[in-house]
Amino acid sequence: MPHGRLEHVNITVSDIERSADLLAKLMGWHIRWRGPSLLGGETIHVGGERDYLAVYTRGEKPGRFAKGVPLNHVGLVVEDLDAAEAVVKAAGLEPFNHADYEPGRRFYFFDWDGIEFEMVSYEEGAS
Repeated sequence: MPHGRLEHVNITVSDIERSADLLAKLMGWHIRWRGPSLLGGETIHVGGERDYLAVYTRGEKPGRFAKGVPLNHVGLVVEDLDAAEAVVKAAGLEPFNHADYEPGRRFYFFDWDGIEFEMVSYEEGAS
C-alpha cells in the first residue's frame, strides 16, 4: 500500500500579501516561493520545509477551470491554540465554534475571502 502526505493546498484570495502574512504569523511559516500564476495572477507558497499553502490570485486571462469552489475548510495544527487565536483576533478576524474534544481543542475562523480555517491543538502525545 502506498504511503503519502499532503504537500500543499492552493487557495484563491483577494490579497496574497495579507493572507501570506497571516499564515506566516499564525503558523510560524515562511515564504517558500512566489511567482506568476497560471492565469496571469500571482502565487505565494507559504509554509514549512515539507508542506505549504499556496495563496493564489487570479489574473485577467480566462481560465479553463473555476478556482476556489468547492472548499469546506483548511485544518491547521498548532502547539498553542490560545496564541493562534490571538493572531487571528489581531488580524481583525472572528474566531468561532470553540470546542474541547478528545484528543484536543479547536476553533474556526473565516478569512477576508470567506475561506474557513479550523485551528486544532492536540493533547501531548496525540496527533
